[in-house]
Amino acid sequence: MTVRLDSGSAAPDFALLDQDGATVRLDDLRGQKTVLYFYPAAMTPGCTTQACDFRDSISSLEGAGYRVIGVSRDEPAKLAGFRERDGLTFTLLSDPDHAVHTAYGVWGEKKNYGKVVEGVIRSTFVLDEQGTITLAQYNVKATGHVARLRKLLGIDA
Repeated sequence: MTVRLDSGSAAPDFALLDQDGATVRLDDLRGQKTVLYFYPAAMTPGCTTQACDFRDSISSLEGAGYRVIGVSRDEPAKLAGFRERDGLTFTLLSDPDHAVHTAYGVWGEKKNYGKVVEGVIRSTFVLDEQGTITLAQYNVKATGHVARLRKLLGIDA
């Protein structure tokens, strides 16, 4: 059974490469609120929809003091291509061995087209300036998720 994180939990530590090959650590995020979202694979239809929704909402999210970071198992080169192809203006992190996915409880059994498979459970975490989780959402849908998240955070479009 995958361990799930809740509001009030300390965000699990990490050090991952971004789309440019630079290391990003949880400690680097301290001092600013962060939306950390986990998605299955770059350049797939659902993940593209979700990433473009974040891109299109980045002004309102940043205006409210949030940075956005996406995490997948894709290698940095693929993330760079995804970012360039879709004009994404936020950081994408690579977790190829899914260790950080596991620490956040987003790697495990899920249903995919009626079959139980092991993989990435599309999820979003909101971290405060100290690295504490203030919102944990598991099994989110790619379509409409960002609008619902903005509403929960009290952020206008």
